[in-house]
Amino acid sequence: MKAVSVAPLLLLALLVSVHKTEKSFENHKEKNVSKQEALNESQLLTMQDTFSSQAEDLARRKKNEERGHQLYKMSNKILKHSKSKKEKEEAYQLLTEAADMGHLKAMEKLAAALLFGYHGPQNITAAVTLYETLAEKGSHKGQTLQALGFMFSYGIGMEYNQAKAIVYYTFGSLGGNLISQMILGYRYWVGINVPRNCEAALTNYRKVAYFIADKLEKNEEMPVEKVRLMEKSENLSSNNDFLDWDVHQYYKFLAERGDTQIQKAFYYFLKAAKAGNTHGMAFLGKMFLEGSVAVTQSNASAFKYFTMAAEKGNAVGLWGLGVLYFQGKGVPVLYRSVCELGSWSEKFLTAYFAYQDGNIDSSLIQYALLAEMGYEVAQSNSAFILESEQVKILSNDQMYPLALLLWNRAAAQGNAFARVKTGDYHFYGYGTKRDYVTAAIHYSLAVDHHIAQAMFNLAYMYEHGLGIPEDIHLAKRWYDLAAQTSPDASIPVFLARMKLEVKLLFSEMQLFKQFTSSWKMSKLDTVLRPHWDLFALIAK
Repeated sequence: MKAVSVAPLLLLALLVSVHKTEKSFENHKEKNVSKQEALNESQLLTMQDTFSSQAEDLARRKKNEERGHQLYKMSNKILKHSKSKKEKEEAYQLLTEAADMGHLKAMEKLAAALLFGYHGPQNITAAVTLYETLAEKGSHKGQTLQALGFMFSYGIGMEYNQAKAIVYYTFGSLGGNLISQMILGYRYWVGINVPRNCEAALTNYRKVAYFIADKLEKNEEMPVEKVRLMEKSENLSSNNDFLDWDVHQYYKFLAERGDTQIQKAFYYFLKAAKAGNTHGMAFLGKMFLEGSVAVTQSNASAFKYFTMAAEKGNAVGLWGLGVLYFQGKGVPVLYRSVCELGSWSEKFLTAYFAYQDGNIDSSLIQYALLAEMGYEVAQSNSAFILESEQVKILSNDQMYPLALLLWNRAAAQGNAFARVKTGDYHFYGYGTKRDYVTAAIHYSLAVDHHIAQAMFNLAYMYEHGLGIPEDIHLAKRWYDLAAQTSPDASIPVFLARMKLEVKLLFSEMQLFKQFTSSWKMSKLDTVLRPHWDLFALIAK
């Protein structure tokens, strides 16, 4: 047999092996390519699904926004033109649907409705939740921040925290919220939880005043009557405390009077002012500044027209502003007077009607916001409601401290009745520690306004030496003045004087000295003293 060569066989085997390896590599490569293609296709499908889902979400959100905006507009239209309670409730139902769709303005309006109790049940908890959600989203023009500041300021639905209230009001003001600006103007003017700062007060008031003046010029604001609840007015016409009227109302008033010359002058000045004539503006300011039998004097209206004229370089306008500032009526009081003509003053009506309908909490919230803005009548009304003990949204331990704070603010603005109430709170220890000295100070300040009750209370304190040195003769003098000031005080003064005269008689007659020491004249005082407040009630 021939020997077979090993080399060719090895070479053949090697070639076969290489071929198999190449084929295996090619198969593996094909498999990897196939896997990559499948992976790419899967990723592409995933991306397509993601984009499709995002597009659907975007379309859904856009559709919700459009639907929410439509519902919001429909709600506003119904509220604007309807007087029916049922239709207003339907409008707020539409507003709720719009808010559920994330419409910011609808959420703001619904939150306010829940807070103030407009056209439906009041729900402070739900209002707080909405406002906090809005704050996270960045609410429109600082309205939400103002509302949160208000709730912190009174401890309504929030902790009572004046520092946080100031922070929220400040950011609300920076966001352009007019109510926040007005609140800060009042706080800086008086010095409530901030240092007194006339410049800061003026800055905030000025922003609001210019906005309101522009509205008045366009006849977009209407006057609102303010009713004092403690006077228990049966209807609005029984109270004469009005906000300043727009000039068109003044002209109507003039037409009903008989002064032809002043009517004509006012008419032509008004017409000229409307046409942009600075002389017309300036002389309208002069008419309001001076007042007459036909034109009611109004510093606020005078300031408005003098400012309009002065801004255009009119000399009479500049002169008028100078007169007002010289008289101490310029900074920031006049700006504040203009600010108080804003549309928010309509809450005086809604708050009053809520009170009449027995919606005490709703009435309180509305008056409290106006009080925060510096309206003295609202401060008195809020305090009056708080001490009625009919409020459910605040705890009992909050009532009297808040009422005292509001009576005190009203007293600081010249309300003599509020001054007496502040004295009473310190005398009895309502919402504060009993402090006869402070009570006597408040009664003494109220006496300057010829308030019979303050005179009677002061006489009693002199009689017994409460917070002031005991002085029987001064006590007699104040009792007499109380009777002279108000006929209604005659009976309690008579009873008080009888007790006083008996005490004086026994103390001055040495003959009865032994008798008085054994019988203890203080027994007479012990019998009558606990009931002196009944005398004061009769004096009211």
